[in-house]
Amino acid sequence: MNNKINTDPSRIRDILAKSSQLEVLNLSEVSSLIALRDRDVWDQVFETAHRVKQMVYGKRVVLFAPLYLSNECVNDCIYCGFRKSNRDAVRKSLSKEEAVTEASLLAERGYRRLLLVASEHSAGIDYLEKVVDSIYKETKIRILHLNAAPMGVEEFRRLKECGVGVYQCFQETYHIPTYRFLHKSGPKADYQLRLGVMDRAVEAGFEDIGMGVLLGLYDWRWDVGALIAHSLRLMKKYGFGPHTLSVPRLQPSQGFDAVSTGYAVSDDDFRKIVAIFRLALPYVGVVVSTRESADLRDELFFTGASQMSAGSKTSPWGYINGDDTEQFETGDKRSLNEVIDKIISLGLIPSLCTACYREGRSGERFRHITEEGTMKRFCRENALLSLKEYVEDQAVGDRRDALLRMLEHEGAVSTNGLIEKFRQIEQGKRDVHI
Repeated sequence: MNNKINTDPSRIRDILAKSSQLEVLNLSEVSSLIALRDRDVWDQVFETAHRVKQMVYGKRVVLFAPLYLSNECVNDCIYCGFRKSNRDAVRKSLSKEEAVTEASLLAERGYRRLLLVASEHSAGIDYLEKVVDSIYKETKIRILHLNAAPMGVEEFRRLKECGVGVYQCFQETYHIPTYRFLHKSGPKADYQLRLGVMDRAVEAGFEDIGMGVLLGLYDWRWDVGALIAHSLRLMKKYGFGPHTLSVPRLQPSQGFDAVSTGYAVSDDDFRKIVAIFRLALPYVGVVVSTRESADLRDELFFTGASQMSAGSKTSPWGYINGDDTEQFETGDKRSLNEVIDKIISLGLIPSLCTACYREGRSGERFRHITEEGTMKRFCRENALLSLKEYVEDQAVGDRRDALLRMLEHEGAVSTNGLIEKFRQIEQGKRDVHI
């Protein structure tokens, strides 16, 4: 980093004070955080990031699962298990019926939101529309997000109309020479096509978009700064930026050693990245996947993370037999039940909520509600309501007893008639939210 960047403690305190007012940071302020080396000052940064997360979202942690539709791909990304040149890959693409089967299994485990992950192959928009429509009609899943290759405005419009909530796509790295080296062939080799994807998605009607970089492909300081710059440009143009920022860190995949890039991100730097995203864009959901270990993920609840996948499989048909090639190796093998237990033991509230999509809290409206500091009220109540539904439908034994005690305690201090809503759920009503 440039040695001229101001990282004096007084400068950092001013930046933290601005974030504590839930104000978006500018690139100069972000650069100061990225360049900061002082360990004692970083402790203050971590504390502020946790406090900002509490101010925006309270104690709730959103949980979801990915559902991989295919590992057949026309691209040849060096780091990915799905790459076209991986001759050892066991390939699988789900039929519409198989996608519904896996979604149904996940719904029975308690999930209500899924992230569909589609490799880039010949299935196309018609296939995605059919899968989304079938899962909504034939399962208890309430919201589907989609991680898929860049498309045109008209294709995005069709995805939005069929009910996709968040469109997610990662630039991988913003460093053009590295991007070109890593993406040898296929449509993904077109850097500019990928760079403009969020504009096309927003122009087609998506108000909630998910962005990220694959940490470890290049110097994280460059990519984190570039991702925030991209986010700020979108905010200036459309009035809102990313709904979520994900922090995937490079992991081994079939035939690929993750340390070979020379840009491995340490656990300590990974914590810094989560905190920087939380402070730079206080309103965003910061998402940590099961790429990371259980212990590190638990720690990141207190560093700014607000959403996590749980019980994930990264291959198509993975929840049924798990034999096909995965996109990458996972670090956290815990089930949804185990993650819920841990979150509660930490004094936090697990959330399976989909309420914002039911109530139209998205895009610029979502951003304003969070920046006003009122989103956490919705988050707390809806997290508890979704947890009550989970208790009634999935929890048994000691887990059920512990959850009921927690819900009774939390419901007693609610000012929104939560106890009455709990009774509605006990009587069979579902999808209760505010």
